[in-house]
Amino acid sequence: MNQLMTKEELNDFLEKEFPQVNKNFEILKVSNKKFSMLMHISSEHLRPGATVSGPTMFLLADVTFYLATLSVIGPKSLTVTTNCSINFLRKPNEKNLISEARILKLGKTLSVGDVLIYSEDIDEPVAHASLTYSIPKD
Repeated sequence: MNQLMTKEELNDFLEKEFPQVNKNFEILKVSNKKFSMLMHISSEHLRPGATVSGPTMFLLADVTFYLATLSVIGPKSLTVTTNCSINFLRKPNEKNLISEARILKLGKTLSVGDVLIYSEDIDEPVAHASLTYSIPKD
């Protein structure tokens, strides 16, 4: 898998196409083998019990795998989620989240992979998501 979009190009894409959530994310690493992001956590992302909400972690997994896929196929904004399954493994703390994506199979019409989500200061993952994206025809 060759990288088609740089970190800067992906940041510009996210800012242009998704300005409503862009402020929450920071792309950490983009390479052929690794894609990772940081999500800035604030009070709006918390649920009772001083923990990050499940929908917040789902959002991070979805955005991470979307951008990981675009990094290798180019800026196809109509690439969409067709399936996502997420397992919440342990309670995250109230700190920022870090995600790491792997593309396991990239075909002409589908991108399949997973995302591990970590809470800052917790060594083990707090969530694991498996995702499939549909890639539009050119």
